[in-house]
Amino acid sequence: MRVMPAAPSRAPSARRAWSIRSTQSRWGRVRGLAARTWAGHRLFLIVLTPAVLLRVDAEFGYRWQAWFNDSFEYVQNTVHFQLDPTRVSGYSMWLKVLQPFHTYAVVTILQHLMGLAVGVMVYALARHRFRAPAWLATLAAVPGLYDGFGIQLEHLIMADVPFLFLLMLAVTLLLWDPVPSLRRCVLVGALLGVAEIMRAVGLPLLAVFAVYMIIRRISWRKVAATVVVCLVPVFGYAGLFDLEHGSFAMSSATGVFLYSRVMTFAECPKMSVPANELWLCTTVPPDQRPIAQAYIWTSTRDTPLDRFPPSKFSPVPNQMAEDFAIRAIEAQPLDYARAVFDDTWRVFGWKRVVFPNAATYDEYIFGYRSLPIPSWDKASLGRYDSYAAAYVHGNPLTQVVAPFANVLRLYEHHVYLPGTVYGLILLAGLAGMALAWRRVGGEALLPWTVSFGLVLIPAATAEFDYRYVLVAVPFACLAAVMAFAPGSAAGDLVRRLAAGLAGRGQRDGGVSYVADPAAAASGAGDDERDLASDGA
Repeated sequence: MRVMPAAPSRAPSARRAWSIRSTQSRWGRVRGLAARTWAGHRLFLIVLTPAVLLRVDAEFGYRWQAWFNDSFEYVQNTVHFQLDPTRVSGYSMWLKVLQPFHTYAVVTILQHLMGLAVGVMVYALARHRFRAPAWLATLAAVPGLYDGFGIQLEHLIMADVPFLFLLMLAVTLLLWDPVPSLRRCVLVGALLGVAEIMRAVGLPLLAVFAVYMIIRRISWRKVAATVVVCLVPVFGYAGLFDLEHGSFAMSSATGVFLYSRVMTFAECPKMSVPANELWLCTTVPPDQRPIAQAYIWTSTRDTPLDRFPPSKFSPVPNQMAEDFAIRAIEAQPLDYARAVFDDTWRVFGWKRVVFPNAATYDEYIFGYRSLPIPSWDKASLGRYDSYAAAYVHGNPLTQVVAPFANVLRLYEHHVYLPGTVYGLILLAGLAGMALAWRRVGGEALLPWTVSFGLVLIPAATAEFDYRYVLVAVPFACLAAVMAFAPGSAAGDLVRRLAAGLAGRGQRDGGVSYVADPAAAASGAGDDERDLASDGA
């Protein structure tokens, strides 16, 4: 007699049941998180969605990048993998990491995501740390999310957007809690160090962070950790630059750029110029001279730096140009201050004007066709005739595709933040900090100073450029929200004024209705109702 084996159970095994419950639990947590996010941040998510779609439109309309003159130098240094003597090459290192994809789409998509992340950080910091209302925190993120020129900057092969992302991330981490931890300060220092090798303006901002931390009485160990960690990538880059160019520096152009700054006003008869620097003088009267950058990039017999054997971006002419520029500033401090003021004042103009020239201005606009590959980028690299083509192993020209491109061109023409509005945002933040003078401006001091420094430092060391303003705007918006956040001096003042006006309106517009004369005579049972529905 054979016994049939028992039929296998149709009930799920313990492992399978656990897997099902785990999957359901995981999806439940995701749905719960999504529901809470939507409930708590509905307004911001609604505002964020069109900003995402605009960037998608940029990718489809201008496939897959937009070009600026400097873009080709970044790509050339990436293909050669060498450090540029004219500017720091951290962005070229970043492009080298992405080069195996052989497409500029990866670069610009990441930059668009960075631009969106900056808006998210402004909103999140305003809401989490400073308890700003949802509408105010969302409003602070709008200029960065919707500026048409900002979207175009994200689509350029340029270092500005990664620099902005790193700098905003450093500010967010430092301000996220009232007292940052040592580990967080180390991370802030690392971000600042990487930002410095993206754009040279990052190193002066290290002093802004350090002074802010001292004012906020953050422990000296945390301040020292931030500074030391920041300087690690800076010194490492300077060491590599020394091996390649023979100078322990970030570039061989700081003196050249400062020289171009002073050449708009410098007059050698007013200076004490040694004989070996006389070749840097010019006899052209100051009121007949070109703009500052012409003394670097425009090669003519009237440009003194071109009298030196190539290249002007080498240690000897760079040092001589720097010495000359310092002498000019010391001899003519008021003229230097006027030059810096004039270039800084350009930031706050209501309308954008064609500056520094039509060709450069057009490169900041979504155009009808691709910028051509310049002759100096041409090279014989196997099957490719330019460095830009060698990077992608194909055609490097921008493919302009309608109707997506048409939308972006029209949008950029009408939707951008005027410089005057940026100035008003800066003034709002400054007014709020002035009311918090007992706390040296409060925590808004950090983003406000960063924002103003980003437009002042280029004006003081080189020349104004519109793209520098775009990077500065998110920090000014954040500072203004922080200065008027609940619990701040300015925020409390505004709320007291609003409450006072509301109370006065009720007293002036309200009518007392006595329900019971007897109760009124006894002083009890008063029932006051506001019957002036259109008066308060």
